Amino acid sequence: MLYLYIMRLNKFLASAGIASRRKCDEIISEGQIYVNGKQADELGTQIDENNDIVEYKGKTVKLAGEFVYYKLNKPEGYICSAKDDRNRKTVYELINLPDIRVFTVGRLDYNTQGLLLLTNNGEMAQALIHPSFELEKEYHCTIKGDIKSGEISKLSKGVMFENEKLPEAKIAVIKKELDENANVLKTKLSIKIYQGLNRQIRKMFMAINKKIILLKRVAIAEIKLGNLKTGEFKPLTKEELNIINKYYDIFKTKQNKRS
Repeated sequence: MLYLYIMRLNKFLASAGIASRRKCDEIISEGQIYVNGKQADELGTQIDENNDIVEYKGKTVKLAGEFVYYKLNKPEGYICSAKDDRNRKTVYELINLPDIRVFTVGRLDYNTQGLLLLTNNGEMAQALIHPSFELEKEYHCTIKGDIKSGEISKLSKGVMFENEKLPEAKIAVIKKELDENANVLKTKLSIKIYQGLNRQIRKMFMAINKKIILLKRVAIAEIKLGNLKTGEFKPLTKEELNIINKYYDIFKTKQNKRS
């Protein structure tokens, strides 16, 4: 349960999932937040969740009564936004949680499938995707054709793509097999990355002229996709929650040392 108490406005907004604390500071400074009908532009404003009414973009901001944590096996052809101006399907169409507003911890692109975490704990979600919080994420990537050891070494060290140096990655070949229908060789790889830049893995293979057939995230830190079927979601286990809390505690310790 989330117990009610007085907290700084930026923490209140971050806990409600509006944005990171730093971004919330910007939103407050820009005068976009109203407390009890008055514009709040002081970063040190204290909020009593029992008595104060906080508004952002004309809507009342509320903390969750109880935090929930889920994992989803995202299919291809879904986006991680709540709405899309191109009318594409969203992952929220797969989530049947009446009266609970959850949001994704990071994203997977439209054509990538696999493990996605969801929660209504905004502050924790923001912490887990913070640039300084380098959680290892593992993907299984199937490419068309073979890949040479020199190409793997190049990708591992961080390849250049359109004048951008991509981060390092851990890469290992899982298997090579002949696709009997297409009569072409396919190579399945394990790829482990930390930063998770936008379309990072796709850019990596474009840089060495390899075509990705399938890209699937199978793990975030020690949390595994396991046998969760495509399109299904379920609550995190106690053991998986302990993993999340462990990394969150590490993040908070780092933040405290910097402040």
